[in-house]
Amino acid sequence: MTAIGVGVVALLLVWAVFAYNRLVRLRNQVRTAWADIDVQLTRRHDLVPQLVSAVKGYADHERAVLDAVTTLRSQAIGLNSPARLAQVESALEQALSRVFALREAYPDLKASENFAQLQRDLVEVEEHLQYARRFYNGAVRDYNDTVQRVPDLIVARSGNFHAAEFYQAKDEERPAVRVEVTQ
Repeated sequence: MTAIGVGVVALLLVWAVFAYNRLVRLRNQVRTAWADIDVQLTRRHDLVPQLVSAVKGYADHERAVLDAVTTLRSQAIGLNSPARLAQVESALEQALSRVFALREAYPDLKASENFAQLQRDLVEVEEHLQYARRFYNGAVRDYNDTVQRVPDLIVARSGNFHAAEFYQAKDEERPAVRVEVTQ
């Protein structure tokens, strides 16, 4: 083998190592971003029972709304698929919107400092969750671009790297959540 041939092989080997390491870094970034979403969802899921308890004291006959929130929270806790979790979380957001709408029908609930604090906490979680979703989807986009782009595709396939799922809810399933915070 000539010096040029050895140089070409060495260059290809260096490129393959570089491409593999880039794929590993991007995959780990996707995993980290997913963990950030999981943290925010856990925070939301921890607030839901408190919210349900606060509403029960004022609006116990709104059992269907409260049961829906509790059921959806239970379903969401066990999910790991971004696509399925997005569907359940969208339904949970809609159910939480209905819980917040109860505030108008029950003046005592509207005046409850506990309920108001839970609303503020959920608004904060929603803001963090929105950021975490954007970061996750950006990380997935970068990773998927690299996995699917030639010549990185060669290393991705040989290294068993696969495209990741985006976290997205369908717009027609998810109206904008309106949460008003009373001071």
